[in-house]
Amino acid sequence: MKLALEKGFYFPSCEIYADAPAGFWEYGPTGLKVKNKLIDLWRREIVRRDGMLEIDGSQIMSRSVFEASGHIENFTDPVIKCTECGSTFRADRLISERIGKDIPERTPNDEIDAIINSEGIRCPSCKGKFGITTRFNMMFRVEIGPSAEEAYLRPETCQTIFVDFPRVYKTMRGKLPLGIAQLGKSFRNEIAPRQSLLRLREFYQAEVEIFCNPSKLDSLPFFDELSNTTLRISTDGLSVEEVTTNEGLKGGLLPNKLVAYYLSILADFYSKTGIDMKRTRFRKLGENERAFYASIAFDFEVETSVGWLELVACNYRSDYDLRGHSTVSKQNLEVIDPSDQSKILPHVFELSMGIDRSIYAILEHSFYEDSEHDDRVVLRLKPYLAPVLVGILPLVNRNGLSEKSQIIHSELKREFDTYYDDSGSIGRRYRRLEQIGVPFAITVDKITLQDDSVTVRQRDTMQQERIKVSGLKEYLRRSLQSS
Repeated sequence: MKLALEKGFYFPSCEIYADAPAGFWEYGPTGLKVKNKLIDLWRREIVRRDGMLEIDGSQIMSRSVFEASGHIENFTDPVIKCTECGSTFRADRLISERIGKDIPERTPNDEIDAIINSEGIRCPSCKGKFGITTRFNMMFRVEIGPSAEEAYLRPETCQTIFVDFPRVYKTMRGKLPLGIAQLGKSFRNEIAPRQSLLRLREFYQAEVEIFCNPSKLDSLPFFDELSNTTLRISTDGLSVEEVTTNEGLKGGLLPNKLVAYYLSILADFYSKTGIDMKRTRFRKLGENERAFYASIAFDFEVETSVGWLELVACNYRSDYDLRGHSTVSKQNLEVIDPSDQSKILPHVFELSMGIDRSIYAILEHSFYEDSEHDDRVVLRLKPYLAPVLVGILPLVNRNGLSEKSQIIHSELKREFDTYYDDSGSIGRRYRRLEQIGVPFAITVDKITLQDDSVTVRQRDTMQQERIKVSGLKEYLRRSLQSS
């Protein structure tokens, strides 16, 4: 957190004001570059991999959309209010903190009340008693126009995909299975936002909805491409079984080839982010843990210093959404499957990725304190995710070194993210670059003026080598490809 605040990764919104609301954070110049590069990686490794279609939908949607989706009725969290001081808390979280055991958020209100009474849980603020559990809808309501037409900020990006599906399928000559992707912001009126990027009221999602024929979930011609991918699966939230995709299918850990294939794509994607895959798992959710629209659900989770953190919700939503929108809109959302000309209402499997949480996990897994070298702080980011690829540093600010460094900087910055720094000792400048994850540092010295070569220093090993200035671009291109 200290590094994020001091180095421009992210910080609280409106932080100069005392009444700034919690749960809103902003990316600084350094963090924004990491976010954009993670999104580029998502598009390259997931969206373009199977020729998915990407859309960009509205963030404000009508009440009818959320009546059809079930969010008006079901998108709620349990809350309890102190009868003495009036403080309000999210019930399941407070109970979990007090008794050290997770309470599913869909636990019925009367069961929550029973736990509070049996455990003698009191208000943390004043030790008063709680009233009965109620439900709080987490959507942000907005009013449109002078007539104050009721609408909502979307709590998840996928509803745009569902209501746009008929037009996209028709105009883009779709065939099943069809992946439709969207990157954008969602909004949830969290009761107790906390831990910076981990629980936000305004956050980025990268979602993929795979529309499929429910009778052909095991008919994927490209399944074999990832059949030997290693997956770490937990069915109880405690133990983890490490299996290949094929083994998971044969052993009943995975329900069908379609789900198995897209979980494998997800695992392959995160293996390229620098996250330690030995500290990840696909946790299969029980009935009380699944979202109200999901019949099968896995959470892709990563172990961090604050515990296991959900990064991606992987939900088999069946035809819940399209059927709901068809009923409320009075529109027939069935499509023709070109493979056999059957008319069907597609089922949906989704990968709903939290970008902000993913960035937090990547930064934490990349954070390293090198005790052998003066406790230097290093972010071991993948070169293609680093906010800056290379720093250009004149050894001293005289004898023409600054001018030569500026020329090199000017040539490289047209193709790569570069940073010029001539302030302070060379060791201090190296440290500044390492702290934000810059993988390479180019030092221009007096030898450069003699033979047009520079020293290239690698972040992780601190090893140095002389490279001709004319070969720098190719050197950096190779580093991006090989990483």
